[in-house]
Amino acid sequence: MRPKTRILDATMLVFRRHGFRRSSIEQVAEAAGLTRQAVYHHFESKEALFRAVIERVHEIAIAAEEVAIGEAEKAGSGFADILVAGMTARMQAMIASFDGSPHIEELYSEHLVHGRDLYQKYSALYAERLVATITRIARKQKLALPQGLLPAGFARLVEMAVHGSKSQHPAMQPVDAFLKDMAMMVRTLCAGAVPKSQQQPADRAGTRERSSRSKAGVRP
Repeated sequence: MRPKTRILDATMLVFRRHGFRRSSIEQVAEAAGLTRQAVYHHFESKEALFRAVIERVHEIAIAAEEVAIGEAEKAGSGFADILVAGMTARMQAMIASFDGSPHIEELYSEHLVHGRDLYQKYSALYAERLVATITRIARKQKLALPQGLLPAGFARLVEMAVHGSKSQHPAMQPVDAFLKDMAMMVRTLCAGAVPKSQQQPADRAGTRERSSRSKAGVRP
């Protein structure tokens, strides 16, 4: 195993056990079976280690979401089932990273202190990928999104539903309740998506108007 991978594995373990504030480079070095100098060779500080862990968690979550969406699409699942599968896999991957830690709320709060730019970066990436997924599925299944929304607008509502579930369940705990509420909110949003053949004339007109305004760069 590469030293950097060993260090990150050890860092995850140390942060899970002690939280961010009570963890140290020395504890990471001991857990990794390396010297302090070896750790500092790859990471200049505890904060740098924490940021690397944050990036790792997000990359794992993205990969899990991609696999879940791919499997759901391959199985011929419906619109709501595909989105729920992806969002659930993403959140489960994040939760699993610090599962069982008594310091989970501290770790999530420190995440925003030491990695706010990473939070913003990955939030934008999740949104971009969600828009692409919604666009692809709606086109493939010939669906009209509710209220004539475009994929970007619908994706924004889905992300808002996830954040709403997080606000009701701090640190996404208890996990089962959080995931259940999130899935229910996403499914409720998706219930408004109907086959284009069933779309009402007024809705079709609204969709065309929004699309035209979007292409022209006009804000509603």
